[in-house]
Amino acid sequence: MDKRVRDADAAIEKAGLRDGAAIMMGGFGLCGIPENLIAAVRRAGTKNLTIVSNNAGVDDFGIGLLLQNKQVKKMISTYVGENKLFERMVLSGEIEVELNPQGTLSERIRAGGAGIPAFYTPTGYGTMIAEGKETREFAGRMYVLERALRADLAFVKAWKGDAWGNLVYRKTTRNFNPMMATAADFVIAEVEEIVEPGRLEPDHVHTPGIYVNAIFPGAYEKRIERRTVRKRA
Repeated sequence: MDKRVRDADAAIEKAGLRDGAAIMMGGFGLCGIPENLIAAVRRAGTKNLTIVSNNAGVDDFGIGLLLQNKQVKKMISTYVGENKLFERMVLSGEIEVELNPQGTLSERIRAGGAGIPAFYTPTGYGTMIAEGKETREFAGRMYVLERALRADLAFVKAWKGDAWGNLVYRKTTRNFNPMMATAADFVIAEVEEIVEPGRLEPDHVHTPGIYVNAIFPGAYEKRIERRTVRKRA
């Protein structure tokens, strides 16, 4: 099946994006983020979104664009320290936030894609993370019950893809993208290059096309979140 669509706007229209939707967005910092799809959501003006993402972008890029436009109701994230706008919105009560240990967020998404409703982890026991959650002892160690995560849509960014939706990620852009592609009802992939079916080496495919509903080629800024250079003598 040819899953190619014209662009990000056509993709979110095909997905039936609506107010109040929950969307998983791949990426780590600004690496491997679905920047074309984020821009399309901003143009669409969809409101009251719940965003599942490792972080919240920066003030003027990535998910930060949706925060600027007051389109996000809740963030389910791990590290959000690079976005001052997000900090101000949380402190003023304009947005809800559910912080997770990074490994816990990753496993919650993986479990959602694998059909596992919940799992026990020792991470967070005895801290605020465990408040209101079931705990249990295994082999003398205490664990916290964490529930799986799924979403209405997942936006993932890959290096290459084919018309059938098979995806290959490049280096660290792999991050959260493969897991999120398994844990949503409708998955949109944006890629740097689309090739014809059969051109991707099967052993190199990270996300099989069975998980992907729509795919399109995007154009990318590839910003650096925090540039650090060595001081010269």
